[in-house]
Amino acid sequence: QVQLVESGGGLVQAGGSLRLSCAASGLTFSSYAMGWFRQTPGKERDFVAAIDRSGGATYYADSVKGRFTISTDNAKNTVYLQMNIVNPEDTAVYYCAANRWGIGTRIKQRYDYWGQGTQVTVSS
Repeated sequence: QVQLVESGGGLVQAGGSLRLSCAASGLTFSSYAMGWFRQTPGKERDFVAAIDRSGGATYYADSVKGRFTISTDNAKNTVYLQMNIVNPEDTAVYYCAANRWGIGTRIKQRYDYWGQGTQVTVSS
């Protein structure tokens, strides 16, 4: 049974930093591409960042490029999202996802497994 469990969310002031983690189990982590998406009430779930299998190429939404960094630790079966210089528009529930295709993508339909999400709130 595949499980993705996010952690690290919380309240942070604008301009601050936060690191999200997503621990994966029940899959061959190094074979999967991983992604982060976010969602606010009443809106679509939007792409944030993705990384190819085995910590390959990375991809970012324009809104977070230069501020957020996605990375993986295959020994810990964990994907991270380092969030720097956050602003109130980054407030959302953040979800990690895994796709067996192995190539990072912003297309959420390409992902096979999803976590339950972690809330990030940025105060101004």
